[in-house]
Amino acid sequence: MKYLHTMIRVSDPDATIRFFELLGLREVRRIDNEGGRFTLIFLAAPGDEDAQVELTHNWDEAGGYEGGRNFGHLAYRVDDIYATCQRLMDAGVTINRPPRDGHMAFVRSPDNISVELLQDGHLDPAEPWASMPNTGVW
Repeated sequence: MKYLHTMIRVSDPDATIRFFELLGLREVRRIDNEGGRFTLIFLAAPGDEDAQVELTHNWDEAGGYEGGRNFGHLAYRVDDIYATCQRLMDAGVTINRPPRDGHMAFVRSPDNISVELLQDGHLDPAEPWASMPNTGVW
């Protein structure tokens, strides 16, 4: 397993980037998704580019995020997403977003923190995951 990033939602990307630049982080990549109407901006400290903060800007968001809605999730790359999800499910963890695509899943900690699991690449779709519905907010 490898730590990838922590995601937070931002209303003003430029102001947030300036804040993190004051802390010493720099932008390492940016993804604009016109269809989904969002931008992902990844920041990292120089020399520690593997530990990133993902800023998610939803273009149509208005009014700000309240009540902790700005914290998104932790993300980890895993060696085998199906085996990882099976191990978690066997231990009683609910898989909120199953790895139907062989690439991404979401689970929640006992304190309701969302954790994204990402396969490096994609595994072929496999049951029971391919037909498993989402079971909650992810």
